[in-house]
Amino acid sequence: MAGSTGSTAAIPVTPANPATTGTVLLLAASPMGKGCLVDAASVLPVLAAVSPAVLSGTDTANVVELADPLEPQAVLTRLRAAAVTPGPLTVFLTGQLQLDRKQHLPHLALARTTPATVRYTGFPWHWIAEELRLRAPGTTTLFLDLHADAAAWHHVTGRVFDAGRGVSVYGRVAPPPPRRAVGVPAYMKTVATILRSGYRPDAGRLHQQALGRLSSEGVAYGDVVLAWDAVSGAGLNAASTSPPPPLPVPSMRAAPPNPPTALNGPRPQAPDGLETPTGAEGGSDPHSVITSAVRAGRHADADAVAAQWEQAARGAHGAASEEALHWTEVRADLAMFAGDPGRSCRAWLTVAGTRLGAGQAPDAPAVEAAVDRAHHQWTSLGESADARELGPVVVELRRRVPGRREGALRHAERRLEKLGKVRTAQRVLG
Repeated sequence: MAGSTGSTAAIPVTPANPATTGTVLLLAASPMGKGCLVDAASVLPVLAAVSPAVLSGTDTANVVELADPLEPQAVLTRLRAAAVTPGPLTVFLTGQLQLDRKQHLPHLALARTTPATVRYTGFPWHWIAEELRLRAPGTTTLFLDLHADAAAWHHVTGRVFDAGRGVSVYGRVAPPPPRRAVGVPAYMKTVATILRSGYRPDAGRLHQQALGRLSSEGVAYGDVVLAWDAVSGAGLNAASTSPPPPLPVPSMRAAPPNPPTALNGPRPQAPDGLETPTGAEGGSDPHSVITSAVRAGRHADADAVAAQWEQAARGAHGAASEEALHWTEVRADLAMFAGDPGRSCRAWLTVAGTRLGAGQAPDAPAVEAAVDRAHHQWTSLGESADARELGPVVVELRRRVPGRREGALRHAERRLEKLGKVRTAQRVLG
């Protein structure tokens, strides 16, 4: 990544039948330097080892590779050329998402992208939908493995994230990795590993197989999972008639229409040095304050704002209200951004327990999302005392809420058993 100037390579395959010739675009992009969240280009050698026909799922295929591009125009040129090809188009996209500071729109960060220059050096996400909108539904599939920074994570978990109704999308968006760490494109590497066998299942089945392998390894429980089939018009919920919201469900969605503090009592105040901006209707916008604090590394200040709004929402609407749970979810994410998986896990366990206690079904998306994220944060605790303390709670909750990931309960039970053995060994050695 660092020092890369971008590269393209075409691998022509002589078509046996032009009608079944597909096009594959392999795109991996991430910034150089300390702003890099994921080693995106590391997946390209694994994908390149797969035959073009298997990548595409057609008899023959043309493959175009774009590694660490420098300019948005370079990405647009390759995407536009691929979009006008007549056969099936498959895009394998690995990288990181960031929001521009003016319009707050998601962009794919490129090699020169920094937080201050996203609008000019990143690739706007809506350009993808614009370039693919004229393709026939069902002829285009995107496999995505994206890592989001804090602001982009808030954006993705609060709304539908797709590439247009006619484009099938499968993959995941992962939250930011721990500070000073670089994430791994585990989902895309798993997809590539499956395809290297030479067998090409349909896109939906390939996606599920990749998730199954990741789940067995305890990976990706806290991610936003993307699954939208443009042919059947269904996603994770087969009854959906429009692109469904991603799972897990929002943790940083828009503030309640009527801020709870406007009902009675003083309005929560931002910490010193953080001004609360005012929205178009005169209401406060605490989410902007929180995002600014996280970007500045002021995690305690961000949590203080969220805690005040959480307390106000509980007083106005009750602890089990959506208004209050929203702020508990916000604080869970803030703990993750601050590098405190124990506090994040406890917050997600609180959300899950409160929702179940309020009568929500174990298979309700909001319940499953909370348990998935608690599970993910627990696995980040290693063999610490917090991991041993929270393990029995996570496992018990997993037994009530097994979730959609095959093997999640089995993974939690095995991990708890391993922690018990470690504890026993420590006692013996002590």
